[in-house]
Amino acid sequence: ILADSMSLMLYLLSVLLAWAPSASAVSPPVSSPSAFPDRPSSPDAIRTDTSCSAMAPGLQRRAPDTLAAASNLHTAAPAPTGTGPVHAVVEIPAGMADKWEVTEDGRALAIERQDGQRRRIDYLPYPANYGFLPRTRLATNEGGDGDPVDVVLLGPAAPCGAVVEARIVGALRLLDDGEQDDKMLAVRPGAPLGDVHGLAELRDRYPGVLDILETWFVHYEGPGNRSRGFVDAAAARSIVAEAARPASSSGR
Repeated sequence: ILADSMSLMLYLLSVLLAWAPSASAVSPPVSSPSAFPDRPSSPDAIRTDTSCSAMAPGLQRRAPDTLAAASNLHTAAPAPTGTGPVHAVVEIPAGMADKWEVTEDGRALAIERQDGQRRRIDYLPYPANYGFLPRTRLATNEGGDGDPVDVVLLGPAAPCGAVVEARIVGALRLLDDGEQDDKMLAVRPGAPLGDVHGLAELRDRYPGVLDILETWFVHYEGPGNRSRGFVDAAAARSIVAEAARPASSSGR
């Protein structure tokens, strides 16, 4: 009986030894790179590969952090006039934290860099679409920052680089390190919130929205931003009209 037991044990041992190499060859360890060939190699890859996944027509991805434009986005629409609708270029869709911006020559949309690093805000992501009004500029000789007028487009996320028609409903007056950095508040007719025409209506129908926007823009960059409160649609359009004057809006 003992001899039979020893023979059985030796047989089982030989089977296990024969099986072990084939098992390891079929099932690579989890830590093996071949197990996850598409895994990003750095945190930056995780952030930029998913950024601006929705692009406006006419844009082409040149690099993970650069979208080439077919035409100059700074002149993508006529200068705003009167009390009618305006056209806004969306640089940063709602819900994004990467700081995309149109380049100086207007031919691309790229992630802003600070000290050589891609800039990503260390705060909650943008609560609304963010961009600018083409052919405008807040003149430096009048206290502005020299950039086109910023616009906060309320509602669902729009594609990166989209040029959309919008209605101005007011403005948030801001100072950024002492420079005028006002944000026009706008809605898209036909989209959610698109039937709002002014700040009073926005407050009544969507309580808290203005408080959220003011809190976010004052704090998202850290110290340096200061709110001067909100102004109505008429005052906001006056700011835009001044920034659209040829002397103010030429070049960038």
